[in-house]
Amino acid sequence: MELPFKRLDPDAPLPERAHPGDAGLDLRSMVDVVVEPGARALIPTGLAVAIPEGHAGLVLPRSGLAARQGLTMANAPGLIDAGYRGEIICAVVNLDREHAVRIARGDRIAQLVIVPVPEVRPVLVDELPPSARGEGGFGSTGTR
Repeated sequence: MELPFKRLDPDAPLPERAHPGDAGLDLRSMVDVVVEPGARALIPTGLAVAIPEGHAGLVLPRSGLAARQGLTMANAPGLIDAGYRGEIICAVVNLDREHAVRIARGDRIAQLVIVPVPEVRPVLVDELPPSARGEGGFGSTGTR
């Protein structure tokens, strides 16, 4: 699948996979920013994308940044609908309680994964089909 991008910043690199076969395309910061402990920041990528109809883009944290520095997405996953044509902006949050995270222009900050999205038509029914889980609530183990 070809995925069309438009540069909004003339220096913005096209997203690319870090390794062959990776699911995500690395997104890079177009600003220098320090994200203090517990703080959030909006980081522009300098790119807009045209996601094909029937698909969506998921902006996900980079596992290394999350594990080593506590930087993750504030809205993980961020969702890019097929009709959106604005700049991809990553809403990050620093979960580390003691150390700031320094991001430099050009640093890989997130990854974009394109997924198929079936057309869903909600319908109202009187009863739902049974499932193995039963009626267990959120986080339920099925026992009370």
